[in-house]
Amino acid sequence: MLDIDYTALTNWPVILANDFGRFPAGPCLLPEGPCGWHAWDLRGQDAPIEPTLQVFQTARSLGITVFFISGRPESERAATERNLKAAGYAGYEQAFFTPNGAHFASLADFKAPTRQKIAAMGYSIIANMGDQMSDLDGGFSEKTFKLPNPSTTFPDTALLNSEGDTIKARQTLI
Repeated sequence: MLDIDYTALTNWPVILANDFGRFPAGPCLLPEGPCGWHAWDLRGQDAPIEPTLQVFQTARSLGITVFFISGRPESERAATERNLKAAGYAGYEQAFFTPNGAHFASLADFKAPTRQKIAAMGYSIIANMGDQMSDLDGGFSEKTFKLPNPSTTFPDTALLNSEGDTIKARQTLI
């Protein structure tokens, strides 16, 4: 189970163009900015996060089924799925997107029931990776892996697995 933004794909160009701000609407005027997030996502130009891509490719080579769950709206599905495939994530089972116009107190309120639905389909979710706790909270996975996010995590922050064990001691910012 993989999150998309800052887990599978990086949004670093839009973060830099917006000087670490977030503008949901508006055109994307790169490289100078500003760049609206929706317009950026529709471009489908996010680069892969290489260690996550390696995990994905290893999982697929071992016959493990991979799903994506994203906070992106359903209206961005086509562009995001093209982007995932172009970035090397071909062969996943299904991607889940939030319903258009939906609002949640926390994305965990969307992601946990989605994992429950996948489990009800007969899948065992052996690992769940994301950069926000809302990607991981709510259960329905055997192990969780919280990844650092360079726009919200400071250097030297430890990467922890679901048992609280340190699995990476340093983070390098781009």
